[in-house]
Amino acid sequence: MEYLQTSHSAFLTSMAGIVALAAGFTGLSLTRGLQQRAVMAKKLSVALAAVALGGGIWAMHFIAMLGLQMPVLFYYDAAVTLISALTAILIVGAALMLLHFAERTPLVITSAGAIVGGGVLAMHYIGMAGLQLCRAVYTWPGLVISSVVAIGLCIMAFWVAYGHRTNRNILLGTLCFAVAVIAVHFLAMAGTRFVAMPDTGEFGPLMSNEILALGVIFFSFVIFGACLWVSVTYLLPGDGPKRQPAAAKDAAEPAPTEPAPTEQTPEDTHVLCERDGSKVYLSAKDILFVRADAHYTQVYTAQEPLFCTWSFSEAAKCLLPAGFLQTHRSYLVNPGRVARFERVKDKGRCVFEGDDIPPALVSRTKLKTTQDALAP
Repeated sequence: MEYLQTSHSAFLTSMAGIVALAAGFTGLSLTRGLQQRAVMAKKLSVALAAVALGGGIWAMHFIAMLGLQMPVLFYYDAAVTLISALTAILIVGAALMLLHFAERTPLVITSAGAIVGGGVLAMHYIGMAGLQLCRAVYTWPGLVISSVVAIGLCIMAFWVAYGHRTNRNILLGTLCFAVAVIAVHFLAMAGTRFVAMPDTGEFGPLMSNEILALGVIFFSFVIFGACLWVSVTYLLPGDGPKRQPAAAKDAAEPAPTEPAPTEQTPEDTHVLCERDGSKVYLSAKDILFVRADAHYTQVYTAQEPLFCTWSFSEAAKCLLPAGFLQTHRSYLVNPGRVARFERVKDKGRCVFEGDDIPPALVSRTKLKTTQDALAP
């Protein structure tokens, strides 16, 4: 069997890497802050992220394939090429649904990375099956190495991006994702040989490199446009601690004002929360305690817990001057709403009235100051 001589365009190889970076950044950024969004908004963001990531895997592969040079004319099966794109998008979408609609445990993050790695492999080999007038011949070392690298690097990328959800980690996860996609393609290609075939066995209509290039260019511009769109959100300031003036409590649309340089009380301090996608200004006097939740906080009232987009440090800046106690590195407690204090060995907890309200933890280092503050 005589194998064909092949070479790759350095320019198109570089462009493939840039598209992979843009797709990774877009997809991972679209899923930022989904915890505080309504279910339909989360589904839409996950769907768009799946198109960006899965479509980026597809675009990167075929940009690199456009740079593949062989001494024979070859075409692509349009139907198989489309199937390869849809396969990547669906598999990546399944991984993102797992990450954003299930409890994000280490097993879930690892499974999602492995699923995406499998999606990269499936897209690559389905896309290669669409070649016409030549056939790819694979070797076992190439198959094994590309599979291990795909799954391993995608797991690493998702652990970096989702293990600790910060802007810096999203950027590092983008880099890991791009490296994973590029490495899998070229490691797989290094273990692949090509032989000329006299006939075509097309499943769908034939597509030349020129037609494929038009489709890839269009989708790449879509990815870059989406990349610019999501990058703007990194320049916008996040929600910070804001207080609602007492005179505006009964207004239809209360507007927060900057804190006045006067002594704060729970009555004139308000916390910005969310309920069913709507913003709610909650008076600090109605808050039982605040608990850190990753980069956000959960605000507990006697009726329900509410999500707050503030970080724990932002909540502390707002509530500590209003008389709240920091009983733990993750808890702020309203001492006026504590029903009783319970000591458990060298730690403790603040218990509130209500059967469904969890206690607020008191750490060993905060035990004495909390006891003194709650003493009658």
